[in-house]
Amino acid sequence: MLVFRLPDSEVFHTVDNASEQKVSFVSFDCKTVLDFKGSIKNVTRQEIEGQNISPKNKSPLIEIGKENQESYALKIAQAKDFIEKNKLKKLVLSRRKLLMYLDIDVQRKLSLTKSFLKFCDSYPTAFCYLFEKNNEIWMGGFSEVLGKFDKKTNTFETMSVAGTLPLDETWTDKEIEEQKAVTDYIHSILRKFSSNLKISSTKDLISGNLKHLKTDFSAEISPESLDKIISELHPTPAVCGFPKELCAQGIKSIEHFNREFYAGYIKVETDDFVYYFVNLRCASFFKNYAFLFVGGGITLKSNAEKEWEETELKSMAIQNNLVFE
Repeated sequence: MLVFRLPDSEVFHTVDNASEQKVSFVSFDCKTVLDFKGSIKNVTRQEIEGQNISPKNKSPLIEIGKENQESYALKIAQAKDFIEKNKLKKLVLSRRKLLMYLDIDVQRKLSLTKSFLKFCDSYPTAFCYLFEKNNEIWMGGFSEVLGKFDKKTNTFETMSVAGTLPLDETWTDKEIEEQKAVTDYIHSILRKFSSNLKISSTKDLISGNLKHLKTDFSAEISPESLDKIISELHPTPAVCGFPKELCAQGIKSIEHFNREFYAGYIKVETDDFVYYFVNLRCASFFKNYAFLFVGGGITLKSNAEKEWEETELKSMAIQNNLVFE
């Protein structure tokens, strides 16, 4: 079962059981690909609410999910050591926050379909999804586009999104430098595939209770180059760091858990477009608890307390939209 909504749209979609492949979820390390095969069709809010999605299984990994502010600060210190040792600009560190439903509402049951619809209402400009497959249940969404390809014009669009602050705070050198590293990385890739490259000015991207810095890219490419571009872009410095092979090693040695689909991407192909959405602000759901996946870019200027607060704010994207009944 899969339901999703494209950015800036009020139309919900699902995938029927035809033969062609239309929607794929790719894990951060690209080792897992979960395919939903079929034709994309519209589905109503009422039809979504009528579906019963209930987590039945438990995760054997629950004990290592109990991270606290002190243990996360230790990981940030390790990340800064790794950055300094390898002369990096930044490394993206993530958390897997354990959320026990019993701590929130012991009397009522979590409705995942209503939570999904509330999440969509809270983030109208985001790509949002909910799926159940192979005993896994995931929900998530974010406004970051890894790629959008127009089949008619051969135009490829992407964006550089990084830096995070509450809406009322002012950008500092830390966020500006963090976002510039992502912009430079994407620019270096796209110019290899297109001589007609357009780059926007950097603007704020509002996402619920937070804002990010965003730069848009547009380029004419050959359709045959699309898969190659995506493989070079993913993972971007916004979810990994640069150079990505070295940073991926650092992430593995410091985080000590599998990101799974977090910071991977979702491919959605329609008649006119091929979309690639970065899978952020997401959670996997189990019988009595969920893992909320969040992260942030660590630089030598990072403050452990502020980084913790940033991940707590990001986790509210899912947590504040859970519906119990």
